[in-house]
Amino acid sequence: METITKFQLNTMHAKPRPFNILLIEDNPGDIRLTQEAFKEGSTKVNLEVVTDGVEALRYLRKESNYMDKQSPDLILLDLNLPKKDGREILEEIKNDQSLRKIPIVVLTTSNAGKDILNSYDLHANCYIKKPHDFDKFFDIIHKIEEFWLSTTILPTMVG
Repeated sequence: METITKFQLNTMHAKPRPFNILLIEDNPGDIRLTQEAFKEGSTKVNLEVVTDGVEALRYLRKESNYMDKQSPDLILLDLNLPKKDGREILEEIKNDQSLRKIPIVVLTTSNAGKDILNSYDLHANCYIKKPHDFDKFFDIIHKIEEFWLSTTILPTMVG
């Protein structure tokens, strides 16, 4: 198993490039709120958006128009998507050897116990119910930014 030196750890947190986040979301209002929240945040983020499950998989597999896209450091995934829903996307990502290490935050309106448990069974890294309040939504995005982009060591930072 590879050990991370103190120098590598310090270098990881001084990441020169922006964090790449893939937002898989079909609601234009939630897309706009997420974009605005990251713009006002303290971390440099390159936020890419796809609006359905089929496009999400094309993006992640670098197919079609997505061949030149960077792999995401983090995925924000809505469950209720057209063409292929978030549950299917989550399962396909976590069963794909080349994609499974990408952390996935399920960010959805569903508060159903079966969706929460199923998401964790499919190896989601966390599950967050979207708040309806504008300020609370911004707060959630800022907490995601603080935890996932400032506190954790993401798999893309190692190597």
